Amino acid sequence: MTAASEPLTVVLIDDHPVVRGGLRALLESFDGFAVVGEAADGEAAVREVQLHRPDAVIMDVMMPHVDGIEATRRIVRACPGTAVLVLSMAEDDDVVFSAMQAGARGYLLKGAAQEEIERALKAVVAGEVIFGPGVATRVLGLFRRHPAASDPFPELTPRERDVLDLVARGLRNAAIGERLGMAPKTVANHLSAIFAKLQVTDRSAAIVRARDGGLGRGGSS
Repeated sequence: MTAASEPLTVVLIDDHPVVRGGLRALLESFDGFAVVGEAADGEAAVREVQLHRPDAVIMDVMMPHVDGIEATRRIVRACPGTAVLVLSMAEDDDVVFSAMQAGARGYLLKGAAQEEIERALKAVVAGEVIFGPGVATRVLGLFRRHPAASDPFPELTPRERDVLDLVARGLRNAAIGERLGMAPKTVANHLSAIFAKLQVTDRSAAIVRARDGGLGRGGSS
């Protein structure tokens, strides 16, 4: 936390100007906070954080060009002293899990009470990890199912891991879609993300990585 005589500096990241304006007005109504920058997409977010080196970032997830997950990953890597607090409408497991894997220290849902946002900002800057009431139980369940210490693919979301497991079992996209309840095009999109994250160029290489990591052992039946 900054010294008592200095404000806690914050950069606001959201693609909706009205949301940013509301957050700015809210933070400026608190004692000890100063908004030092804003951005409407992830690419600009990284630049703003590198320029201002704030104590904290309030980060939206769903944004054009570079989303909040990738922006968080880049910010944590470039400015490890800046704490990222996600404030998003998204509450599904994949998004929450991905945000925490990217390095966010907190996750609140939009609609959180004013005092909750104030408390969360102070907490993440102090090095704590904090979740809103609607997120905490889900996160605990996620980490029980996917413990980081034994996870050979921490960069993958739970859904991407499921897809990779079925690929490693020898299933094609249509069959994977039937198993997981998604369209083959969605499976293909997940595979593109998996290839990029694992830094492999094709399905065969992904299968090798998956099997080396212990996936695909259930067979294709």
